[in-house]
Amino acid sequence: MLDVTVIEDAEAAAVSLDPIRARLLAELAAGPASAAMLAGKVGLPRQKVNYHLKTLERHGLVELAGERRKGNVTERLMRATAASYVISPLALAAVQPDPDRFRDQLSARWLLALGARLVRDVGSLITGAAKARKRLATYALDGEVTFASAADRAAFIEELTAGVGALIRKYHDGDAEGGRPHRIVVAVHPTVKPEAADAAAAVEAAH
Repeated sequence: MLDVTVIEDAEAAAVSLDPIRARLLAELAAGPASAAMLAGKVGLPRQKVNYHLKTLERHGLVELAGERRKGNVTERLMRATAASYVISPLALAAVQPDPDRFRDQLSARWLLALGARLVRDVGSLITGAAKARKRLATYALDGEVTFASAADRAAFIEELTAGVGALIRKYHDGDAEGGRPHRIVVAVHPTVKPEAADAAAAVEAAH
């Protein structure tokens, strides 16, 4: 099972967003189970659970983990193909964010557009690397800093911009034969407080 995978197909995205199927995915991420085993957990008849499982399987969100005999019946044990899923902007290709439409380093919405492009591009690269059975060379840095004042934050941004810009100028070689361009995204945003994230999740669940 993969730790995380990207859903690029619009139909698969719609299937994954169905509340019942999302619950089944969560159950199957915890371990293989049959339709009969899941029926009691989600409060649905086995036949309906089996219908949902076949839909999830058709879109590559669950897969067969094995089979077992139970009396005169052979049960199919299913498992999620990943522990978690991210929906790529490709699933909404006609309205996906385009950070090239405007550039504003101080805009939270531009940062969101950059993040969406990151999900789209890395998702596509993962898909391509998996098909080619090759490793994908990536790097990510995640950290947290507490600024004593807005002035300190501004100074940090200025130094960060100068430092990253100097590294880009030092190593960029647009004339390198066979060289491959790499995209660099650096972001700074306030940390989301845990209670705020929990409240947002509760609101989403209520709808």
